[in-house]
This record gives sequence, structure tokens and C-alpha cells, in this order.
Amino acid sequence: MAKQRIMLGNTEVGDNPIPYFIAEIGINHNGDLQVAKRFMDAAFSTCWDCVKFQKRTPEIAVPEAQKNVMRQTPWGEMTYLDYKKHIEFGREEYDYIDSYCREKPLAWTASPWDLPSLEFLMKYDLPFIKVASAGNGNHELLKEVCACGKPVIMSDGMSTQEELDAAVEILEKEGRGEYILLHTNSTYPSPVDKLNLSYMHTLKERYGCIVGYSGHEQNLEPSVVAAAMGAKVIERHVTLSHDMWGTDQKASLEVNAMHMLYHRCADIYKMMGDGVKTLDEGELKVREKLKGN
Repeated sequence: MAKQRIMLGNTEVGDNPIPYFIAEIGINHNGDLQVAKRFMDAAFSTCWDCVKFQKRTPEIAVPEAQKNVMRQTPWGEMTYLDYKKHIEFGREEYDYIDSYCREKPLAWTASPWDLPSLEFLMKYDLPFIKVASAGNGNHELLKEVCACGKPVIMSDGMSTQEELDAAVEILEKEGRGEYILLHTNSTYPSPVDKLNLSYMHTLKERYGCIVGYSGHEQNLEPSVVAAAMGAKVIERHVTLSHDMWGTDQKASLEVNAMHMLYHRCADIYKMMGDGVKTLDEGELKVREKLKGN
């Protein structure tokens, strides 16, 4: 049975009044560690809880049909496989990321796209493992992720209901129910009329688990609504500028938007209250003026 409270590092998720915020850096750093450092600084300064990267073994993760496709990049024309190799961080970069985040402190993790990448990431003390939508149908990977003994956060994008049922069955059996599901639409950017935020309620009812939202839309409102609907985790791609090179930059939040989203979601829980009818000091003064008692 899915757990209703899960520790992600030092933070408990389940009854948290403000969502747990994951800044999806992904590959928006374009292979530049100094750019990644600026992303980490941005997440820390805007009070986000965690930064997330993506880890691939390009020879395994890149589909065969895509490997030799030529692509124009800021580093010249190259095959898609060579491009993925060019922007991939290795041990030196992740050692720096790990050290830099500990100094702040700021949590970090990454999505493994293949088994060697998962093995690589397990050299670090990560608060959880994120399974991207592209991996939620990879049962071998899911089982190995669960075997690591870490909480699992999995996105539901690009999957049918039957495929998601099969993935969650693995998370229940192999992962001891210590998982969180993030609803998402995997179009970049996502059209607002295709977000289907109500499906978060379906996830909650069907699996009884903690539910969150991973947004790829170009504005803030859907993520704010998701928080109001009970999303306990909010994940958004982030960027330093929409003008940066890369396919994910347009569907990402710039730093000022990260700040706005965090505070709008924090305000939601102030607005919601506890559901008990009471008169605060300000309303009592108005009552005395207008009602006389």
C-alpha cells in the first residue's frame, strides 16, 4: 500500500503545507558546469527544495533511428548521438554538483535513463530517484530503481492507463509503496486544454498515493491550480533565459517566474484556511461597527 508520508532527504512530503518544489534543470545546462551552477544558485535563492538533472549513457539511451541524424548545434553540425555525448555530465561534474549543493544546502537528484546511469547515480546519497515519463514503461529499470531502497517519484506522461497500472504494481511490490506519482503532459510546451489536471484526483483515488504535478506549460496558472488541487510535489523545467539554445528552454521557467510560482503556491495554503467558521480581529471590528455587537 502506498505510503501517505515520505521523507525526501530531510523533508517530509504528505502533509506539507507548501508543495515540495523540484527545479528540473535536465539538460538545459547544455553541458556547461558553470551554467549548472547558476541554476543551482537560482533554485536556492527562490526557496525551491531540489534541483534535478538527467543522466544518460547515450549509446544506450538514444534510439538507433536517431543516433546518426545530423543536428545543428552551437558547437557545429554533429550527429544526435555526438550531441548527447557533448552535453552529458560525468563523474567530475557530478562530484562538483554534489559538493556545491551540500554547501548551500540544496537537495539534488537525477533521472536515470538506463541501468548504467542508475548505477552511476547510486554512488551519491540522493534523497529520491526520479523516473521520467520516458522510463515509466521500462520495467527492468523500474525494478532496479526500487531495489536501490530510495523513495521513487515517477511521472505518468506518454502512458496508457494499463501501462501505468503495470508500472505502479512494480512500485507497490518492489518499492514497498514508497512512491509519488506526478501527473504530466509530455508535450513541450503543453497546451492548456490538454493538461487534464483532474486526472490527479484519479491517481489519488486509484492508487491511494501522494500525488504531484510536473508541468511543461509556458505559464504559471496550471501549476498554481495543481497546488490548490492538492499536489504535494511541483516539478518544473527551469532556465536562465528562454533564448538559451535547447529544445526544453521555451517550456521552462525563468528565475523570476520560479520566485513567483513558489510564493503563489505558498499563498494558496494561507487562503485555504482550516475550514472552521471563526471571526478574526479585523472582522470583529467591522461587526461591532455595522452590527453593534
